[in-house]
Amino acid sequence: QMQLAESGGGLVQPGGSLRLSCAASGRTIRNRVMGWFRQAPGKEREFVAAINYRDDTTYYSDSVKGRFTISKDNAKNTVYLQMSSLEPEDTAVYFCAARTLYQVLSTSVRDYESWGQGTQVTVSS
Repeated sequence: QMQLAESGGGLVQPGGSLRLSCAASGRTIRNRVMGWFRQAPGKEREFVAAINYRDDTTYYSDSVKGRFTISKDNAKNTVYLQMSSLEPEDTAVYFCAARTLYQVLSTSVRDYESWGQGTQVTVSS
């Protein structure tokens, strides 16, 4: 079974940057689609970004496109989310997630098998 542990969240001012990390253990991230989701208070969990295993192609929600970048290091079994030009609307708990082996990229929460506990990101002055 795969375990995922997010880190790097915190309080940042509008316009600032943060880099989230997701360290995987128990299974390799190689050959899996990896994703980031977020959940704000009172709202449903929503897709943020995902990275494909075949060719490292990436996909982003419209709300973060151009500001966030997802990447991964297979050797470190870690996925990253670089967040720039942060806005108060980005405030949420951010979750890392993994699909089962050899699945296609997806933006649906239901398609991801493994989840981390989440890390809080607060954007406020």
